Amino acid sequence: MKTIIATIKISRPINAIITFAVVIVAAIICAKNIEVDFRTFYAGLSAMLVAAAGNIINDYFDYEIDKVNRPNRVLPSGEMSKKTALLLYIVVSVVAIILSYIVSYSAIIIVLLTTAILFFYSSYFKGVPLVGNILIATCTGLAFIYGGVAVENWKAAIIPSIFAFLINLIRELLKDVEDLEGDLKNKIITFPGQYGIEKTKKLILITVVILLVTTFYPFVSKVYSIEYFLIVLFSVNILLIYFVKFVLSTKFTEKISQLSLLLKIIMIFGLFAIYFG
Repeated sequence: MKTIIATIKISRPINAIITFAVVIVAAIICAKNIEVDFRTFYAGLSAMLVAAAGNIINDYFDYEIDKVNRPNRVLPSGEMSKKTALLLYIVVSVVAIILSYIVSYSAIIIVLLTTAILFFYSSYFKGVPLVGNILIATCTGLAFIYGGVAVENWKAAIIPSIFAFLINLIRELLKDVEDLEGDLKNKIITFPGQYGIEKTKKLILITVVILLVTTFYPFVSKVYSIEYFLIVLFSVNILLIYFVKFVLSTKFTEKISQLSLLLKIIMIFGLFAIYFG
């Protein structure tokens, strides 16, 4: 029972389930006249397992860092050994690849690419300022493309994938600020470690502005309808402005967790806007 609980915890089930939901929603958005069938479910399930595997290998390589930043996590707390975690990562990754085979050959390529990105991010690129952040944000964007691939209409997923990329780039920068102390102690130099918190705040704000401007494009270009515009205007953009207010405040570093949660809420509203638009 302890092993099962540890397996669930290290897999971060909430994040994995969100990935599953993203792929399913992306498939529904992109479906058009194509039926959303069992392949969509397998696509969501394989994506969920890729996310879980990414969390596992991240904790494996972050063992020393988590001793400082998050000592209660599964590995530093001793709930699971590093050897067991590595074996679990391999098994989960293989199952994800097998499930993607059921979807399509294109799906296999996306799963293999995402799995490779997550592995090399955790093992090396996390310590390369901004590059690691971009890689993780790219994986989030690929989840939307993956949903489109499941219904053979990946082009319709391009706009939501760009939104997801920008939102998650912001989230990754926030996490780097939150983990700054532990990263520096373990000689991992992230963007805030290299350039400081103030410059990181500026980069976050620039990315938010780009996201705000980008939200208007689908309506102006008539890709999405007025329903999309209204939902974005009165939910997503208002929350983004609220987000900016906290980034500019003196209590920025104390509000990282709340800001990360706010970005998740913004993404949910964004999905609603795209679906109804």
